[in-house]
Amino acid sequence: MEAYETYQTPLSSRYASKEMAHLFSPAHRFRTWRELWLNLAIAEKQLGLPVPDEAIEQMKVNLNLTPEQFDIAAKEEKKRRHDVMAHVHTFGQIAPAAAGIIHLGATSCYVTDNADLIFMRTGLTYLLKSLAVLISRLSAFAAQYRALPTLGFTHFQPAQLTTVGKRATLWIQELMWDLRNIKRARDDIGFRGVKGTTGTQASFLTLFDGDHDKVEELDQLVTKLSGFQYAYPVTSQTYSRKIDIDVIAPLASLGATAHKIATDLRLLANLKVVFFDAAAISDMTDVIGQEVEEPFESTQIGSSAMAYKRNPMRSERVCSLARHLMVLHQNALMTSSVQWFERTLDDSANRRITLPEAFLTADIVLSTLQNVCEGLVVYPKVIARRIAQELPFMATENIIMAIVKKGGDRQEAHEKIRVLSHEAAHQVKHLGLENDLIERVRNDSYFGPIHGELEQLLDPQTFIGRAPEQVDKFLMEWVEPALAEDELKGAVSAGGKVELNV
Repeated sequence: MEAYETYQTPLSSRYASKEMAHLFSPAHRFRTWRELWLNLAIAEKQLGLPVPDEAIEQMKVNLNLTPEQFDIAAKEEKKRRHDVMAHVHTFGQIAPAAAGIIHLGATSCYVTDNADLIFMRTGLTYLLKSLAVLISRLSAFAAQYRALPTLGFTHFQPAQLTTVGKRATLWIQELMWDLRNIKRARDDIGFRGVKGTTGTQASFLTLFDGDHDKVEELDQLVTKLSGFQYAYPVTSQTYSRKIDIDVIAPLASLGATAHKIATDLRLLANLKVVFFDAAAISDMTDVIGQEVEEPFESTQIGSSAMAYKRNPMRSERVCSLARHLMVLHQNALMTSSVQWFERTLDDSANRRITLPEAFLTADIVLSTLQNVCEGLVVYPKVIARRIAQELPFMATENIIMAIVKKGGDRQEAHEKIRVLSHEAAHQVKHLGLENDLIERVRNDSYFGPIHGELEQLLDPQTFIGRAPEQVDKFLMEWVEPALAEDELKGAVSAGGKVELNV
């Protein structure tokens, strides 16, 4: 990308993908304006207006702006205080045969609004492809750990077991909904078309001497030349700003999904196992650490003061940017609500920030999350140790039922296990010792009939229900068909690993 392409581009584009950064660059914006002026001229000529062939040819070969043309446009805008007219005059200088017909019959929103619709549709396509790659990465992770038991949490308190893979499918399902919502928004985008200053097409009706059919045909021709299937049937000077709401809403929803995933990973990175028996920590690298953590490079520094720290900074970055992405939707809502009659200009400066930032931020969120998911590290021994700390309490119902099957009394068994559970809880909570409930069961003659079954009763695999099967079915019946669509399939197969520069 040339230096002049980043002129007046939002700062966040520095960290976005090259495609998304270029999409919202001034170079691409003003080239798109020129393409729209070219399309208008071609259509007007086709319908009988006196547009010279030389004008069309000069416009075609001068769509890209040079650094010198940017300078000319900047000087024109400073003089005229109008960005569109500055570029009309700049285009006319390098396409002199077209100078008299550029922007013929149009209002500024012909180029500004139609260009925004083009950018949003293209940007949503980029995001769909990035999202598909992220889903494929997480799906591979879910499949790999489909049956690895892990402690579930409700209210962030220990609950029944699930599996690492099953938990990942909860993340994937929300990303699948985001995929659906973004695709719907993209496919629903129309074109503003050629509607004139207040949407009445009065200027074009004058150009075509009152021929309504030609005005309608002009709208259809320009819409087709610009790559759209349809134009909005009625507009004011602008397309309705509710369209911005409809486009940013699924991006904000994606932000909520990303924030939830990154938050879960941040919490998992904090779930460490603490040992009180020195003999149990002979191999600290294998059994002490987080349950799951994001990639942490060998030379990476977690803290300037606390050298031991492995902060989940990438997941924290996702949360930080996701919050920004979510609140941009409120901006679009407010802008739409205050558009008076056929238009006011208080939307312009706001949208020039909000629209690019929404797409650039979503792009960065997806690439960062993909980087995290491609390098997730799972520590099965840490997970197993945590399960061992909590599983004895969860197994009490199984122990009671096993005693009853051996002829015991359910109420008596309940009372016995209740007393032992409280004694074990006292060891953990008040003395800081290990959960010794199972040892107490083994040492109690009342439970003698099932002593030989305790290992089986405490097997974590018996507590995960249908989690592995749910993972398999979800990936096969929902994820694989969605990613098999042509435009997404190519993106997934071509997608490489994401490397973060910062």
